[in-house]
Amino acid sequence: MPLTRRELCSALPVALLPALLPVEDPSAPQSSLPSAMYPFDSLPVRTENNAQFREVLKGRLATGESLEVHETTLPPGGTPHPPHHHVHSEMWLIREGTVELAVNGTSYRLGPGSAGFVRSNDEHRIKNVGTTPATYFVVAIGPGAV
Repeated sequence: MPLTRRELCSALPVALLPALLPVEDPSAPQSSLPSAMYPFDSLPVRTENNAQFREVLKGRLATGESLEVHETTLPPGGTPHPPHHHVHSEMWLIREGTVELAVNGTSYRLGPGSAGFVRSNDEHRIKNVGTTPATYFVVAIGPGAV
């Protein structure tokens, strides 16, 4: 059965894809994050803007994406920075306390066990709206996360 020009043009990029992909050199040094464990007690603590940060990991995945993970503890009423946006996406995993996550002007209240996600370029901010410290993990994925 002959192909129409439309079908041929649709199939052409898929047929050329293997030729366009980089060839990996097995002898080249590994540039992606290795499998590793990060015991909480070994994570250094940094204090900035009345918040405590524990950097967990930062680097590239084997699939090419940038990944950064850290834990933040905010005092009641605390916020690590004003509303902002960036190219990478972020996810928050709330461990303790109550936070307000604002995304594009809409606020969401999240407690322990909750998760929030903000896609690339959405304006967002997080604030501790509880009466006790709030602790959460941030997982940033994509360009600029490293």
